[in-house]
Amino acid sequence: MKTWQMLKTHPELWERYFIREKVLTAIRRFFLDRKFHEVETPYLTGSLPPESYLDIFETTLLDRNRKSMRAYLPTSPEPFIKKLLVAGIGNCFAIPKSFRNTEDKSCTHNPEFTILEWYRVNADYSDIMADCEELVLFINAYLQRSQKPPSAVSLKPTELTYQGKRVDISTPWERLTVSEACMKYAKIDLGATLTRSSIAEIAKKKGYQVDENDSWEELFHLIFLNEVEPNLGRGKPTIIYDYPVQLAALARTKSGDPRFAERFEFYIEGLELGDAYSELTDAQEQLQRFREEEAERKRLGKTEHPVDMDFIDALKVGMPPAGGIAVGVDRLIMLFADTTDIADTLFFPMRDLFDA
Repeated sequence: MKTWQMLKTHPELWERYFIREKVLTAIRRFFLDRKFHEVETPYLTGSLPPESYLDIFETTLLDRNRKSMRAYLPTSPEPFIKKLLVAGIGNCFAIPKSFRNTEDKSCTHNPEFTILEWYRVNADYSDIMADCEELVLFINAYLQRSQKPPSAVSLKPTELTYQGKRVDISTPWERLTVSEACMKYAKIDLGATLTRSSIAEIAKKKGYQVDENDSWEELFHLIFLNEVEPNLGRGKPTIIYDYPVQLAALARTKSGDPRFAERFEFYIEGLELGDAYSELTDAQEQLQRFREEEAERKRLGKTEHPVDMDFIDALKVGMPPAGGIAVGVDRLIMLFADTTDIADTLFFPMRDLFDA
């Protein structure tokens, strides 16, 4: 049964789906009250930052004379917002749709999804950690105030329930480095596994199937996603930070230890909700990372696309120091709607739009 049919038959379900509009309202109030600018970013672009782990959507754009050119749906608003940071916009946020291919048939993914990104200038990832704590508390309090009828479960403004479990979201949240989490839950010394051969040997000993073409990143995620991630954020949100530099993406490296990058993710009850950086502002280093990501995309057989060199040009002009984050809004709504399936938060999930 499709969602609209289900809502027609079971009108009591409307309240669950209306949590989306309440969460979006709370997000906007939180940032606008703090004098952030809301920006709109495009849904069609001629180039993208290369990201080896993502599959993209490609389409064809026609001009008035029907001359065709390749176009792409953005995987995030990040490069567009950073160009505005270079231009001098200051603190800002966006809540657009983003698009990632092959992310269907999953309870936590939809190929078209809503993403929240915000950036603070003259800040780093520690400032964004504080923002995350405050934002989740703000949304929770807003939802509790707007709940009609009141919940039968008596909750503090610093508590929520998810799948029958009471979660304490009061500050400070649990903080673990990636190295600490890997030792605690997977019993591996990450400092000794920063080479491909060493992590491959550990994966084999743990019983994972290891192919000679598997990259360090693929092998790390094999262990991390199975042994570490399911334990994060249980009963209390967890911020996991300082990722190996191989996973730096668009984050700057730690000044005191270049083996790691100033990147964090946060989890609540096993749900990965956000990915944040102290933003890399060095144009040459970013270009080198782009080249490495391009090579990896080619190795993996992913769709080739033009690299967003305008973003590199913007970094050359000079981007202010900044901290930023991408948060999966649909997953955040999953949390507050107390559901384990992202489709339960969407009026038109992908599975409703295409015949099987």
